Amino acid sequence: MTETDVGAVTELTEEILDEVSGAVIIDRETLRTILTGFVARGHVLLEDVPGTGKTLTAHSLATALGLSFSRIQFTPDLLPADVTGTHVFNEREREFEFQAGPVFANVVLADEINRASPKTQSALLEAMAEGQVTVDGETRQLPEPFFVIATQNPVEQEGTFPLPEAQKDRFIVKTHLGYPDAEGELEIINRRADRTNRTPEAAPVCSESKALTIQNAPESVHAEPDVRQYITDVARATRSAQKSGPK
Repeated sequence: MTETDVGAVTELTEEILDEVSGAVIIDRETLRTILTGFVARGHVLLEDVPGTGKTLTAHSLATALGLSFSRIQFTPDLLPADVTGTHVFNEREREFEFQAGPVFANVVLADEINRASPKTQSALLEAMAEGQVTVDGETRQLPEPFFVIATQNPVEQEGTFPLPEAQKDRFIVKTHLGYPDAEGELEIINRRADRTNRTPEAAPVCSESKALTIQNAPESVHAEPDVRQYITDVARATRSAQKSGPK
């Protein structure tokens, strides 16, 4: 990928940010962090209270990227098969057919993931790590790109199941949206007054193939040895008991 191609990808990501910002009031840097998680082929954990626009943000991002979207509401009675899918017997064909679960989408919102049992939470582990799920001994590939945005409420802990370390490791970043400032809240009212539909909608500015191109762009970026060393120092500092950081 040439420097010109990387520049084109950068412009495209800015267009995506503009489109999502037009649908939901959100801090641009926070939105950039979420998009960076997608570009890095990772997954994002949003830790926030209800009413901050997490669902709208995830759906708008998927729409702007031109990708399919699904939402899984995690509850204590949710089963792993409700996430990955199951085999259903077809009376007409007299055979079992696979009925895909909501995890078979490009962008998956795992809402209130810490409300589900550890067994159900683990149903996402293979999907997030390998881009595939195994149902009844049969492995099925998930669509590419595959991006999970999970949410959890940091305030309400009653009736929740804390994410295990193995699950936390699947997320490349944890962030929060937060409530908008006074100007942002007024903008929400003004935008609602100017439209007839209840929920704002983003428009596609990308496609599935271009979304994959965006994810491939960082692979061609050159990193100087000093930068690589600094990254190594930062990573090691997070695992050290010493308080001194990288120089």
